[in-house]
Amino acid sequence: QVQLVESGGGLVQAGGSLRLSCAASGDTICISAMGWYRQAPGKERELVAVSPSESSTDYGDSVKDRFTVSRNTAKNTVYLQMNSLKSEDTAVYYCYGKGCGYDYWSQGTQVTVSS
Repeated sequence: QVQLVESGGGLVQAGGSLRLSCAASGDTICISAMGWYRQAPGKERELVAVSPSESSTDYGDSVKDRFTVSRNTAKNTVYLQMNSLKSEDTAVYYCYGKGCGYDYWSQGTQVTVSS
């Protein structure tokens, strides 16, 4: 089993920045990819960014050039730096981990962008 614990959500004005952090514990040797998804009210969960390794990341189209994922595999952590935030970025953000045939999710943290 893998546990993912995130921190850093909150309220920010449009145009501002916010940084999310996520730490994995448990059977972390299983983890291959880590990243972030989000879900806005009334919408499906969508990809923000996933890193299969420290050197590669796949970004969702809506966040490219504004959000940056960094990952420290030695510390089993992943970060999401969000810049130039927009009201449409308002959502619950989930940390994601993949490994040993399972998908793991954090409890989610609310990010609210006020316009």
